Amino acid sequence: VDLDAQAAAASPHQLVVMLIDGLLDEVERARGHIEAGRLAQKGASISKSMNILIGLDSALDEKNGGEIAENLHQLYDFCQMELYQASLHNDVEKLSNVAGVMSNIREGWVSFGQQA
Repeated sequence: VDLDAQAAAASPHQLVVMLIDGLLDEVERARGHIEAGRLAQKGASISKSMNILIGLDSALDEKNGGEIAENLHQLYDFCQMELYQASLHNDVEKLSNVAGVMSNIREGWVSFGQQA
């Protein structure tokens, strides 16, 4: 309920940060599932992570976003491939790659929001 209330009151910028936070949480859950051998739950977490990335990617305005939108699109594609490989090979290093990229993107969004 609290998350729904936050989302309803959030600006588009804040929603992106919330989505990235959710993605980072889900990637960490996937790591825990891999390490504990819970493969069904790992698959569900990676699927949720991919769905968040698809949502972030579909929100890009490539016409007006120019190079930034294209770079974000490529980073989101990279993260999806890393998640796929992490799922296929139970590779927590691939999850670390996704977490690193998305943490950097999150920092950029937070900085942008403070300047706007």
